[in-house]
Amino acid sequence: MNRIENIFRRETELLRFSTAGSVDDGKSTLIGRLLVDSKGIFEDQLEAAKRFNERKGGKGLDLALLTDGLAAEREQGITIDVAYRYFATPKRRFIIADTPGHEQYTRNMVTGASTAHLAIVLVDARKGLLPQSRRHAYIAALLGTPHIVVAVNKMDLVGYSEQSYEKIKREFSAFFDKLEIAHGEARFIPISALAGDMVAGRGANMPWYRGKTLLETLENVDVKCRREHRAFRFPVQWVSRPQTPEMHDFRGYMGRIESGSVKAGDEIVVLPSGRTSRIREIVTYDGSLEKAVAPLSVALTIEDDIDIARGDMIAHRDAAPQVTRAFDAMLCWMGETPLALGRNYYIKHATRTVKAVIEKIEYKVDIHTLEKAGATAGLGMNEIGRASFRLFNPLACDAYEDNRAGGGFIVIDEFSNETVAAGMICRARPAGMAS
Repeated sequence: MNRIENIFRRETELLRFSTAGSVDDGKSTLIGRLLVDSKGIFEDQLEAAKRFNERKGGKGLDLALLTDGLAAEREQGITIDVAYRYFATPKRRFIIADTPGHEQYTRNMVTGASTAHLAIVLVDARKGLLPQSRRHAYIAALLGTPHIVVAVNKMDLVGYSEQSYEKIKREFSAFFDKLEIAHGEARFIPISALAGDMVAGRGANMPWYRGKTLLETLENVDVKCRREHRAFRFPVQWVSRPQTPEMHDFRGYMGRIESGSVKAGDEIVVLPSGRTSRIREIVTYDGSLEKAVAPLSVALTIEDDIDIARGDMIAHRDAAPQVTRAFDAMLCWMGETPLALGRNYYIKHATRTVKAVIEKIEYKVDIHTLEKAGATAGLGMNEIGRASFRLFNPLACDAYEDNRAGGGFIVIDEFSNETVAAGMICRARPAGMAS
């Protein structure tokens, strides 16, 4: 197996998933259960967690202690930051983004879920669908997470009642269908993280549920690179001009294919300049390719001598992104300093960074009810809203729902250089179009 085949094999064997739930929904216990049942915890770690629990007056192993590593978390009984956990089964490797449930840590959930293939939203079977559950599902859908699993936890505390599970399933499905954003289909699994029912093993308490266990779902969900089926997007990271006698005429444009595929001979356009050419060669460490697909890193050579630099976007001529100096986007504000209308920020989109000003907040989303409200004062930390941007330089971009690679960006404070927001482009506006 060559290096390129290895890359795609690793992609299909790795699942990145995020977990989110309201306080005391059992999220830490669930992750602990997955780690223990998949043999993802060393014996000394298990013993240390048991001893810690016993010093606190508990008996045996508290599964939540395997994930809540910070002393402050243990003292407060909550998870307060994003933590990444790793485990593997014979079928697949996993990276878990363990995110907090509190409203004031919305930005942490956005960070954890931004690269996930799948999101697990925990719901307490006793409490049903809470505002936090709606918020977590909304953020996962807003970020374009391909798969969402609703894990109805603590089924042991409702007598493993099928009626309780079906009621939550109906309520959640009705809510999910009303979201005004594109989203995939949600899966529902009744579980008891504490007892282990329907997590890694089926258990004997819910014979009425005939679907897959949570671990079976994680092992078998399709994570083939969907980027391959999107339009071709190649942000240029570097222009290679080797200073060696044998390669003195070589000029390659290096980067990672963020979506789609490209073949030698394809007609391409370079944006924002709009110059066109054809692909001459696709160069890799292992030699030239006739075709390359996302997420492969390659160097492209083209037939014409065109001025191309870092930050330019190469796309197929007949399926190019729109070049714009203005767009509307959904923003998840992460900065401690509130968004200031009329102030300059930097937009980092793929490999291109441009200065921009936020001219207007169309609305912000109430993260409890998901209702839209006016936001004349801007957005504060952990708030989500729709904003209108004006750019100082042109940008080649897509709508996020059409292409995550071409529609996502971050906002950077021009003075502190801190990342203050994550954004998803809703639409690009032609020059002169009012916001």
